[in-house]
Amino acid sequence: MARRFDKLLQFKIKLDDIHPPIWRRIQVPSSYSFWDLHVAIQDAMGWLDCHLHAFRIANPEHGEEEQIGIPADDSPGNGIEFLPGWDLPIEAYFSEPGDSAAYEYDFGDGWEHDIVLEQTIPREPKVKYPRCTAGARACPPEDCGGVPGYERLLEILADPEQEQHDEMSAWVGGVYDPERFDPAQVRFDNPQKRWETAFGPR
Repeated sequence: MARRFDKLLQFKIKLDDIHPPIWRRIQVPSSYSFWDLHVAIQDAMGWLDCHLHAFRIANPEHGEEEQIGIPADDSPGNGIEFLPGWDLPIEAYFSEPGDSAAYEYDFGDGWEHDIVLEQTIPREPKVKYPRCTAGARACPPEDCGGVPGYERLLEILADPEQEQHDEMSAWVGGVYDPERFDPAQVRFDNPQKRWETAFGPR
């Protein structure tokens, strides 16, 4: 059953260490959990949600950093326990404009994102949420080797004389335009269905 909400949290999400920046602006229900926010970030950015993730954010009560994601014996916790994202409401951590968190996707490639709460806004009638209202540039392809691999991939794709050009062009599906992004094309999955796909029925 969908949770009722009357306000939205608007976030700007920016991928670190890439220039020009790859970023998205999304509006999500205030009732969302960190798992729900994770699903919305994946869909807005264009990731495929096939790797582990973690939010790193200060606990508002004591100020110490917490890691929120999927608890697992083999997760790289760096001495910090992973808290289950589906149990924690984002509204308890994001309350004022400027509140921020780090979000890492794929601990191998290490895609680091900055997440900043821009504002809290009222829900508009007859509008479906979450929604992506703005952004720039295409998401890097999955498993391309993090920022260095992505930059090398762009060099290869831009130069037909490169030895690996044909191979990498085929690997990205024939056409990859790093400048292309249209927020109207973003489609958001149901976070509950995503959870059941990953873990089975509750």
